[in-house]
Amino acid sequence: MTPVIEVRDLTKRFTKRLDLAGRIAHRLGANIHEEVVHAVDGVNLSINRGEVVGLVGESGCGKSTLGRMIAGILPQTEGSVLLDGKDTASLAGPESKAAALAVQMIFQDPFASLNPRLRVEQIIGEAPLVHGYTDRSGLSDYIDDVMLKVGLDPSLKQRYPHQFSGGQRQRIGIGRALAVKPRFLVCDEAIAALDVSIQAQVLNLFMDLREQFDLTYLFISHDLSVVEHIADRIVIMYLGRVVESANTEALFADPQHPYTRALLAEVPRLDQRKRNFTPIAGEIPSPLNPPSGCHFHPRCPHVMPVCKTEVPVLEKHQAFREVSCHLDTTDSHDINNHSAQSDSP
Repeated sequence: MTPVIEVRDLTKRFTKRLDLAGRIAHRLGANIHEEVVHAVDGVNLSINRGEVVGLVGESGCGKSTLGRMIAGILPQTEGSVLLDGKDTASLAGPESKAAALAVQMIFQDPFASLNPRLRVEQIIGEAPLVHGYTDRSGLSDYIDDVMLKVGLDPSLKQRYPHQFSGGQRQRIGIGRALAVKPRFLVCDEAIAALDVSIQAQVLNLFMDLREQFDLTYLFISHDLSVVEHIADRIVIMYLGRVVESANTEALFADPQHPYTRALLAEVPRLDQRKRNFTPIAGEIPSPLNPPSGCHFHPRCPHVMPVCKTEVPVLEKHQAFREVSCHLDTTDSHDINNHSAQSDSP
């Protein structure tokens, strides 16, 4: 089956050019250089129709940048994004337009992502009118239908975003995305800015819309406990690279990569209330100067000499599981023993 979305060796680097003073100083021998942020580093990922893939990692690991490249908001430095097997960069004319409309993005902060000068009817109705999904005579009914689908009262369409609650504003953002009938949604921390009680409502809305419109999601989050309830498959990122990908149940039951194990060990659980909190050692390195070899090796309790020099390949170890690690991750018993020895006094 051809994936709805596939990314191949996707890379994004942000370069801060030297200003005039910096270029002069560089010519005079000063130790000043252009700064390059390695935001995404050779990611390979495929998402099938109807699937919900959770993308998880610490802040600064490149999750949002990857999502924006898939949505066509940011151009990639290297690699390609394929929609239904076709490279989106090679499309032109009607095909390019259709590809752009097929993938929509829902942002983290619903207040910042909505134009405060526009009424809700303009926010939701502008794109479908421009792209021919409705005409002016049917626009009002079209907007009402979209608002009802996302749980909003159509009688409120004359209001501005600041007149709504955070959960309602996020529903407006979802409605704006749905108004152009997409097939794939990139949800970038779409519930992180909401209260816990509202998060559950929005998550239920996402699942209802998935069934109703046969949608496919890339659900970006730093919260594993949230992703566990919505995702069919989870992809773990660290400093611009994918380190593990597995079905949700398998990943929570038996994580293979040391970073995944560290993340899951710190998920709050009621049956572990008396356990001492031990964060992952060290801090995530700067993407300006990422470590050589495996990016996780400065913080890994199982680091070996090869980890510091060779980049591990993302390989399939079991059905529906891929791991990027030099350890023999097919035998998690060895990792458990290693962890127990490392924790012993």
